[in-house]
Amino acid sequence: MTDRSILAQTLTRVARPLALTRAGLVAERAARAFWPLWSVLILTLGLLMLGVQDLVRVEAVWAAGAVLAVLALGGLVYGARMFRWPSREEALLRLDASLTGRPLQTLRDAQTVGAGDLGSERLWAAHQARMAERAAQARAVEPDLRVSSRDRFGLRFVALTILMVSVLFGSVWRVGSVTGMAPGAGAALAAGPSWEGWIAPPLYTGLPVLYLADLDDEIRVPQGSKATIRLYGEVGALAVEQNVTDTPAEDGAIAQVFPLDRDGQIAITGPGGEAWQAALTPDAVPQVSATGPARASLRGEFQLPFQASDDHGIEMGEAEITLDLSRVDRRYGLTIDPEPREAIRLPLPLPIAGDRTAFSQELIDDLSEHPYANMPVTIVLRATDAAGQTGVSERFETELAARRFFDPLAATLIEQRRDLLWNRDNVRRIVQVMKAVSWQPEGLFRSDTAYLRMRVLLRRMDTVSRYTRLSDAQVEDMAQALWDLALLIEDGDLDDARERMQRAQERLSEAMKNGATNEEIARLMQELRDATQDYMRQLSREAAEDGQMGEELSAEQMENAMRLGQDDLQAMMDRIQELMEQGRMAEAQQALEELQRMMENMRVTQGQGGQQQSPGQQAMEGLSETLRDQQGLSDQAFRDLQEQFNPNANRGESQQNQGRSGNQGQGQQHGQGQQPGQQGQGQQPGQQPGQQPGGSQSGGGMEGDLANRQQALRDELNRQRGNLPGMSGEAGQAAREALERAERAMRGAEDALRSDDLAEAIDQQAEAMDALRDGIRNMGEAMAEEQRQAGSQQGQAQGNAGGEQNDPLGRNAGTSGEMGSQRDMLQDRDVYRRALELEEELRRRSGEGDRPEVERDYLKRLLERF
Repeated sequence: MTDRSILAQTLTRVARPLALTRAGLVAERAARAFWPLWSVLILTLGLLMLGVQDLVRVEAVWAAGAVLAVLALGGLVYGARMFRWPSREEALLRLDASLTGRPLQTLRDAQTVGAGDLGSERLWAAHQARMAERAAQARAVEPDLRVSSRDRFGLRFVALTILMVSVLFGSVWRVGSVTGMAPGAGAALAAGPSWEGWIAPPLYTGLPVLYLADLDDEIRVPQGSKATIRLYGEVGALAVEQNVTDTPAEDGAIAQVFPLDRDGQIAITGPGGEAWQAALTPDAVPQVSATGPARASLRGEFQLPFQASDDHGIEMGEAEITLDLSRVDRRYGLTIDPEPREAIRLPLPLPIAGDRTAFSQELIDDLSEHPYANMPVTIVLRATDAAGQTGVSERFETELAARRFFDPLAATLIEQRRDLLWNRDNVRRIVQVMKAVSWQPEGLFRSDTAYLRMRVLLRRMDTVSRYTRLSDAQVEDMAQALWDLALLIEDGDLDDARERMQRAQERLSEAMKNGATNEEIARLMQELRDATQDYMRQLSREAAEDGQMGEELSAEQMENAMRLGQDDLQAMMDRIQELMEQGRMAEAQQALEELQRMMENMRVTQGQGGQQQSPGQQAMEGLSETLRDQQGLSDQAFRDLQEQFNPNANRGESQQNQGRSGNQGQGQQHGQGQQPGQQGQGQQPGQQPGQQPGGSQSGGGMEGDLANRQQALRDELNRQRGNLPGMSGEAGQAAREALERAERAMRGAEDALRSDDLAEAIDQQAEAMDALRDGIRNMGEAMAEEQRQAGSQQGQAQGNAGGEQNDPLGRNAGTSGEMGSQRDMLQDRDVYRRALELEEELRRRSGEGDRPEVERDYLKRLLERF
């Protein structure tokens, strides 16, 4: 076969892709040449569909039409000059360039070297056949319609945007209205309609525009609608008469636009005129009201459920909270008039997605630090719609629910803070109360840090108030200091398990006496459960360390000792909580006192006998001891810092401190009752015998001594990190990372102490203590997870061995065939805390209006089980 015949067959096979490629070249060149023309045409069409010609004078329409016509003519001339019709050869080159090796060009080549040689000719024929196969696989080349290199300012996109807006908000029927503006068009319109009209409802209603020619004699539209009527033909032949607004019509105007302010009649008088009776649908005022009493969440947040509705949707809302002075108990610091204070204004939460015509939500905000916290207030809810109408709820009286303090000392400080914010003239009275409270601090303060902070704050308030009236900044600073101190006393860091348990019992007892809410009682009850479990574990460790405890007890002591197991203790606390929930506070108080007496003499049973501590328990105990030592060292540094700033004042206080607990966090006392040469149990970690609580010794070297003690603590932590048991999972990894952060913070505290920067040292020590707490908590979670996995495997093995079956939750079916077991499904200390968190999450999701109704019904059924 000759080269020409191969080329002819190949061109026949690629005829279709070649034609499409040529058509693409035509489109590509037309787009680049005529883009100004179609941009002007699109712009003109968009303006006509939007009805711009009906909003301006006829002369302006003619002028704009002339400009657009000139631009269109210029675009046509420019396109005609720039456009070149593509030839078949150009299309063939474009198609050949898209193929590898340009096979079409190769097929058109002729052999010049080796002609007449048989081998060379066969090789050339094989090459031609291969190129023919490659050319047969050709596909049409897509045209490049981009004209950005020519339209540098994006004018075509401006025109296209206007067209898209007109498609959404305009009408194609408005294009024909421009014909009535042409000279001599009156005769052409004589046979057709001589007017057009529309009524456009407000945009926020979402209702469509009404065309008057398609409506009956009676129409009903929302309040706030606007009517547009366009008249054609001879001036004065048609007129518009209406009584729906007081806005006068312009005589001889082609287009008339007026609002519909009231019910009335709209009429077009003249040939072909019509009349309509318009009735307005009033826009309803929004409705908003509270659906339940205000309450405080477990975290002390103010919560108020409410519902709101409107015919077209709520746009915004707010809650205004003002102090109800008539219901305030005007005693003590509240006897004088309060300082003027603006009302609390909180924005109402609205559904982010979904319908806003009717919804229910819950207003949540933390107002615990506000001066009106837990005081009688009045609340008014307001909701505003898109029309600017505001609906107001009935004023209702309640208390501004906020966090409550149950520690007597913390509650006293919060009361003084309230009096200070009530009126700054109370400051002298507050100073007197705080002096009386701190006069004999023995047994009142659980830590030296809280006592020292209170004394520093007291001296500052006393000094400032003697010579001048407090400024706004000083009042704010002192109020914040009182709040932080109350939090430290209420939720202070207590490492001793017995002290934590006693404190939780005291707070629960105070809550029952003061009429706390169910949520507050549940939170305090959970704290008591956690503290009691920690105390039980501490007793277990002590019993394991002292294996001869039972042998050392006398027979009488053995008879009087209380032997309680975990199940018995849990049942007692469940009974206390049940009594409180039923409102039987006297019986609950009696049961709590009984529990306290039993805990005084309790000895934990350890199964069949004593158990040896696991490596993980030993590691946690060592870290807890390190945390206590770090706390004591931080208290020592704080006292030294106070001594630097005011040595004379602290010298007199140090004499009082000698008679009270040096480390009240451990529940021990020392000082006056200590034998000579004996080191007190309440002595600070690392403190040498004879060293005063202020940290100073004869001979100086105070910061150096603290730095050496800090180095010793860091070395001990590194030793404990090296002896940690293997812990898998995320909790184990988090524990190791937390201990690493603690080591870095200790190193920073040591460097700061050696540089005599006590303030920086205290900050670093606080960071180290936070990291140690995180490490201990994460280690406990890792150990609990391993115990659950081990218990699950053991229970499965026992069930398989006995031929019993477990239910899907892992519980044994029992020997009687009933499903259930006496074993707890969850035995770690966080089970109740996780239950509360789960309940909060379920309530949050059930209140989200954008969730499906089926899902919200399911969540509400779950909440009924809590």
